This record gives sequence, structure tokens and C-alpha cells, in this order.
Amino acid sequence: MAKIELKQPVVQEIAQIIDGAQSVVLVNYRGITVDQDTKLRKELREAGVTYKVFKNTLVNLAVKGTAFEELSKDLNGPLAIAVSKEDATAPARILAKYCKDIEVLSMKSGIVEGSYYDEKGIAVIATIPGREELLAKFLGSIKSPISNFARVMQQLAEKGGASAIPAKEEAEAPAETEAPAEEIKEETKEEAPATEEPAAAEEPANEQAEAPAEEA
Repeated sequence: MAKIELKQPVVQEIAQIIDGAQSVVLVNYRGITVDQDTKLRKELREAGVTYKVFKNTLVNLAVKGTAFEELSKDLNGPLAIAVSKEDATAPARILAKYCKDIEVLSMKSGIVEGSYYDEKGIAVIATIPGREELLAKFLGSIKSPISNFARVMQQLAEKGGASAIPAKEEAEAPAETEAPAEEIKEETKEEAPATEEPAAAEEPANEQAEAPAEEA
């Protein structure tokens, strides 16, 4: 059987692993102990991250023509791949934690949500909280104002403040209705002279008109 036929199933396996992935990270693992490797794999697995070691030549064949093809330039030396299809930052975040305690372990590069990151870039990605943590922080931020409002309303109810609010509104209601009545009175007072003056001015005119009629 030709070598290419032997390699094809493995290439297909790698292709299936990275298909639809949110992120793929290349990991330098040379020198890690069995115990360290076991703990690392366990935590990655619990986070939904696939962590496997393949030959670089096979990984190179699998990433060709995909969104992860740029990783080909970093495929040298013993490497493992960490792949996540759900949480884009999970591989880098978990690996970075172990890299602090295991000197021989390091992240070489990665592609996260379609963008390539070198060693420094992937280290920055590792500082981004996971989706669940971000969601929890967001819910906490919008929950605080609601909790504060509910607490204030409860305090008002306990002190009788809630019952006092309608009473205050009723007390202020007459003041609002009396204002228009006073304005109407003032308007009628100002208009009164305007109606009386024309009437007084018409009386002399009538007397002058009637006087010649009597003399005739």
C-alpha cells in the first residue's frame, strides 16, 4: 500500500477536527512529563478542547485550502494542536496557565476566529475571559441597577414612603386646578374697561342726534 494511502485517514481525521473550529493553537510540548501532560489534557478536554499530536506533514496537508492554512509556516519541531469549536479563547487561556508552571511548554502560534496570531499575539488572546465568564459579567452589570431599584422600593414600602407618594400628589392637585381660575379672573378684570368705554362714548352721540328732532 502506498504511503499516501496510509496517510489519508489521518489527514481526514485532522481535517474533521479543525472543520468549523473557532480556534487552533500550535503547542511546543517537548520535555513535558507524563503527569503534567495528563493534567493538561484533562482540563482541555473538560473545556471542550481537542488536544492531539500529529506529524507536521500531515497537519500541513489537512490545513491546505482552509482558514488555518497560514499555520503551515510554523509547522516545524514537535508540535501538538489544541482545537476548540465552541470557546475561541479556551485553548490559549488554559495553555497559558500551564505555560507559567511548565517552562518547556509554550504556545507557538494560532488562528482565532479567522485571524492569525504569532507567539506574542496568542499570549494576548489568552488573557481574554471565556464566553461564560463574559456573559456572567454582563448579566451582573445589568442586574445591579435592577437590584438597587428593588432595594430602594422595598425600603420605601417598609417606611411607608410608597403610601405617602399618592397623598402628596393629591395635595398638590388643587394648586394645579386653581391656577387657571385665577388667570381667568385676572383676564376678565382687564377686559372690563374695554367694554364699558365704547358704551359711554355712544350716549352723547345719541343725545345730539335727538335734540334737533325736538326743536323741529
